[in-house]
Amino acid sequence: MKVLLFNGSSRPTGCTFTALSEVAKILNSEGIETEILQSGNGAFRDCIACGFCAQNNRCVFNDDVVNEWTQKAEKADGFVFGSPVYYAHPSGRILSLMDRMFYSRGSIFAGKPGAVVVSARRAGTTASLDVLAKHLTINQMPLVSSTYWTMVHGNTPDEVRRDAEGLQTMRNLGRNMARLLNAIKAGNEAGLKAPETEKGARTNFIR
Repeated sequence: MKVLLFNGSSRPTGCTFTALSEVAKILNSEGIETEILQSGNGAFRDCIACGFCAQNNRCVFNDDVVNEWTQKAEKADGFVFGSPVYYAHPSGRILSLMDRMFYSRGSIFAGKPGAVVVSARRAGTTASLDVLAKHLTINQMPLVSSTYWTMVHGNTPDEVRRDAEGLQTMRNLGRNMARLLNAIKAGNEAGLKAPETEKGARTNFIR
């Protein structure tokens, strides 16, 4: 089994990476392979809802990592999305990344466990968690929780490493993710199928 951890920070080894690494360490100890994917500091296009992906099974923009990452996600069993907090919201790059990945290839995430993690100096964490979690819950993904809201605090990686409760929360998140992945694997091996999803109804508020 494999879990992909998406780092939505422009700093490859900053506070968000420190939190994700703590989750990955526990997953590895449980025999689960991990890979931390770095968004880097380049520009990310936003989703333009052009509909190209509906016919071609990939995003129309091919000049960044979105299509590469959805190919990786297709083979993965679980996901953790991490972001720093800016003005009480997640980074623009993680939102553009998730919007395009879920819009173009949402079916490859459906039914697989996911978690969201944020890092902040002080505040804005719960609002950011709420924003990120919506991508998962609208896509039938079991949302993996922990013993506190899945956040760490600190202005530098060293400060995050001194956030004892935050790192404990990350480790418990890793253990909960491992348990759920193993439970799903056991269910699949026992012949337990995913529920059939109803489709077709699509209404709005003016008719």
